[in-house]
Amino acid sequence: ISNFTIEQKVNITTGVGWMNGLCVGNTPPVGEFPGLCLQDSPLGVRFTNYVTSFPAGITAASTFNRALIRARGLAIGQEHKAKGVNVALGPMMNMGRIAQGGRNWEGFGADPFLSGEAAYETILGLQAGGVQATAKHYINNEQEWKRTHESSNVDDRTEHEIYAHPFMRAVMAGVSSVMCSYNLINDTYACNNNKTMNDILKREFGFQGFIQSDWSATMNTLSAVAGLDMTMPGDIAFDSGTSYFGGNLTAFVMNDTISMERLDDMATRIVAGWYYLHQDEDYPKASVDSWNINEPLNSEVNAQSDHYEIVRQIAAGGTVLLKNEGVLPLDKPKSIVLVGSDAAPPITGANHLGIDPTGILAMGWGSGTAYFTYLISPYEAIQARARVDQTSVFWDFDNWDLAAAASSVIDKEVAIVFVNSDSGEGYITVDGNAGDRKNLTAWHQGDELILAVAAQNNNTIVVTNSVGPLILEPWVEHPNVTAILWASLGGNEAGNGIMDILYGNWNPSGRLPYTIAKNATDYPAQLVLGGTADDILSINYTEGLLVDYRWFDAQNITPRYEFGFGLSYTTFEYSNLVVTPVNSTDSAESWLIDNWENGGATPIAEGSTTALWLHMPAFQVTFNVKNTGKLYGGEIPQLYVHHPPSAMEPPSVLKGFTNVELAPDQTRRVSITLSRYDLSIWDVVRQGWAKPAGTIAFSVGASSRDFRLTGTIPV
Repeated sequence: ISNFTIEQKVNITTGVGWMNGLCVGNTPPVGEFPGLCLQDSPLGVRFTNYVTSFPAGITAASTFNRALIRARGLAIGQEHKAKGVNVALGPMMNMGRIAQGGRNWEGFGADPFLSGEAAYETILGLQAGGVQATAKHYINNEQEWKRTHESSNVDDRTEHEIYAHPFMRAVMAGVSSVMCSYNLINDTYACNNNKTMNDILKREFGFQGFIQSDWSATMNTLSAVAGLDMTMPGDIAFDSGTSYFGGNLTAFVMNDTISMERLDDMATRIVAGWYYLHQDEDYPKASVDSWNINEPLNSEVNAQSDHYEIVRQIAAGGTVLLKNEGVLPLDKPKSIVLVGSDAAPPITGANHLGIDPTGILAMGWGSGTAYFTYLISPYEAIQARARVDQTSVFWDFDNWDLAAAASSVIDKEVAIVFVNSDSGEGYITVDGNAGDRKNLTAWHQGDELILAVAAQNNNTIVVTNSVGPLILEPWVEHPNVTAILWASLGGNEAGNGIMDILYGNWNPSGRLPYTIAKNATDYPAQLVLGGTADDILSINYTEGLLVDYRWFDAQNITPRYEFGFGLSYTTFEYSNLVVTPVNSTDSAESWLIDNWENGGATPIAEGSTTALWLHMPAFQVTFNVKNTGKLYGGEIPQLYVHHPPSAMEPPSVLKGFTNVELAPDQTRRVSITLSRYDLSIWDVVRQGWAKPAGTIAFSVGASSRDFRLTGTIPV
């Protein structure tokens, strides 16, 4: 950019305006720099044809499987590149703080460590596929209601340990871009927030990429001083013809209100991402037209490849078996009846999200979506299997005629009831749900449907496709409800993924990425409603560190199903726990390690939170896992740290997980490493990470409440 004029540098930072380019966001060509195409979404390429609709982020997180999450990211990245997209607007990594949060399904659940690992793997995959990734929405955008007129009020320690952590992992993965969010943080808009952008993201995390605004989230020209590098889509309001950047930014640089050095920094960060992903080397031209799906350009490139395979694997791997009274896997049943509209294809086709309430729920609604090229429902997948098994299949897809549904299941060997719960982005309201869910009950009178079926069939299996937690109490302990599958949002292959679990093609290995409570009021944070059009709604994060399972543990509240829970068709045994220190080979930073071991905090410096010495393995925890059952299957060992009382931490904090697949009677040695960061807490006074005083213990087990082994860290 050394030879660029001020206007040219400004043009790099300023979108061309809403609907003034092929993509949802576009920057203009400047000299030899061709400009950028920025396109949704976190689960596929939006607004175009011949692309894959991948399982949602929440489904990927439910696999607790880094390799599957990475493979999903890679395939999504390859499809963005094939369509000529420079910047993919994902992944989304806001926390599932509120069970009803409308966009929770786009993200990775309610725990920062799980969200961070999923974000890390997704970004490595996306960028290996050639597209620049975007970590969003930075930060504290946990509900849709009044998202542009609410202040998320969060204390410094909670911000660092919970909400910023996934973004830190995104930076460690080399993410090219971060998107600042619509909301205010502690009464300052996210895209105008010096603390979160300049200090935490760019100074502490050492972020070298560019910060872009959410669409029309730029608040003024001086946002550039607070750390904003690019305004999207460019205009102040859609089609306004005005911009806070553009001519205004040029004027501010010309009159020295904003320095030339800062403008150079903005432009450099943007162009650097283009070079970083080798997009200067024969990168495809954009073959999407976001504003006219029937435009031939959208059909020029078929980006799908064989990605249906990873879609199906994650649809199955992300399904959680919550209950099984020995009835699954199915073994050539003589008769099956499928009940509920969620078992079927949508009546009006797959791409009427939020409009057609019928059919299998395979993604939510809003900008985090993609068009289905095809959609496999459970009805189709189970029919195909029934043909092989010579099973008689019956169905009733009407949720509203309970008498007919009850009658249809009499004398059938297996009755499978399919229910769902949907949500999405707040600019669309569906059945009174303005993005966020109004409640935590199944849609389309799902609870009543289950009870009607269970009253007439003593082998009732429930399959749930949901964007987040539901209250299951009306039927979960019904003696005729013999199994429950939690299938989340499975994308194109949703029905096949469910079939694979029902029949044991895939032994269930998914785990809950959030807590399922017995009562909605048991959750630590509720949706904050109210406020007039002009009010700034205050959302106080008063639960602090006690998000999701941490709250249930601290308050001794028994959940229905805890975070990390998931059954298998086999059983596993843990033994022989050993903890060993890992010697550091980085002698240059040995003084920082000594300082940490003696209780010192990390220094206030650029990149201090992402420093190598802080994140390299410091301790290795090893143990045996044995398959003690009769079927091949996968286990997800999880490691939870128990800090000393001095730390004032939650009772248990997830700090490690892995996956291991075993044949019957097979034993394997499993390792999970812990870094100094994993054992640290954020010291608000010293503004750094520090080891708490006292004994740090840990447990290894199958969920946040099913601990099999315990130990202490030798620090």
